[in-house]
Amino acid sequence: MRVEMWELQAREAIRDLVARYNANGDSGRFAQVLELFAPDAQMVLDDGVRTGHDEIRTIFTGAKDDLWAAAGAPTYVRHVTGTHQIDLVDTDHATGRLYFQVITSVGLDHWGRYVDQYRVVDGRWRIARRTVTVDGYHPASLFPQPTHERGSDV
Repeated sequence: MRVEMWELQAREAIRDLVARYNANGDSGRFAQVLELFAPDAQMVLDDGVRTGHDEIRTIFTGAKDDLWAAAGAPTYVRHVTGTHQIDLVDTDHATGRLYFQVITSVGLDHWGRYVDQYRVVDGRWRIARRTVTVDGYHPASLFPQPTHERGSDV
């Protein structure tokens, strides 16, 4: 199978995009995280859809507030991702699926999957839509858990 140079460049740019999302989010650099999203991007969470940078920002600031409340003081958060499947649709669109694990002071805090849509905006790959599915939590998780049953596999 012959791989074109644009395919290699797209895959590497998308892998870098996801790494920057996690590293910046874990470090509280939310402005840098928002730069990784298309202006009209959507984040789909257990409690609904957030559209655009202003609404998506509330996910990160809310998580920070929840973490501080649960931990009683600042603590660390480290996202670890793996098995990143990237499917290129064309030179400007791709999809992805990957697993994530979140490490905090309790150890493995929670884990799940991202199902993504990516697109090129102003010459750079951006997240156009991210669906976050949390598959499980540590009993002492520092993050709030949904109070209702999750739907089917995304």
